[in-house]
Amino acid sequence: MNAIGRHADPIQEHVAALTAALHGPAKAKTRMIEEIHDGLRDTAEALTGEETPHERAAEQAVREFGTLDELVPSCQQELTIAQARHTARAVALTAPFLIACWYLARTPDLEGAWQLRYTAQLLAVHLAGVATIAALLAAVALAATGVLARRLPTPQRLPLMVAWAGTTASAAMAVTTLALATASALATNWPLLAFAGTLAAASHAATAASARASRQCARLPLTYPAVSQPHG
Repeated sequence: MNAIGRHADPIQEHVAALTAALHGPAKAKTRMIEEIHDGLRDTAEALTGEETPHERAAEQAVREFGTLDELVPSCQQELTIAQARHTARAVALTAPFLIACWYLARTPDLEGAWQLRYTAQLLAVHLAGVATIAALLAAVALAATGVLARRLPTPQRLPLMVAWAGTTASAAMAVTTLALATASALATNWPLLAFAGTLAAASHAATAASARASRQCARLPLTYPAVSQPHG
């Protein structure tokens, strides 16, 4: 293998570094990376000629396309919004389960335990509040990052608000699961409460991971630390 053959592909290096720097939904990130990779390849092919070998054309394509300092902030912002939409959808889909659990917890048929009955009633009130606020914020987030984003800029702190709304809803679902599991052991209609607890657990699993990813994305800096770029 000659010296040129041992050189790493500048485009592959650039794409690999960009992939490592970005965080967000897997599908959205993969699609973005593929588009950037294809754009770099097309530019390199267009620049390749008798006086410009492919390796040099690839290096020039990377320089023209932009450094990581230039690409990461805008790409990460797009992925952060995509992750916020993912979390908002998860909250919007699971909030109805919290409301359903609210109705179930309002009038539990508990056998001789007024303390648990009172606790269930108090839990019902909190579940209703959490479900309502989370659902409203999810709807606002989906609108602000969807149709309204074409006319108005997305609020900078909206992704973080969505992340914490998802975290709060996820925590409420975890508490609901525990409460319903306890209530089902003492209630005469335990199969219904056990089923509701299973739904709450599934909702928690669906929301928790997305909310955690949203918090990670929302806290990323808007600038990227300088790294060494491929040189010609």
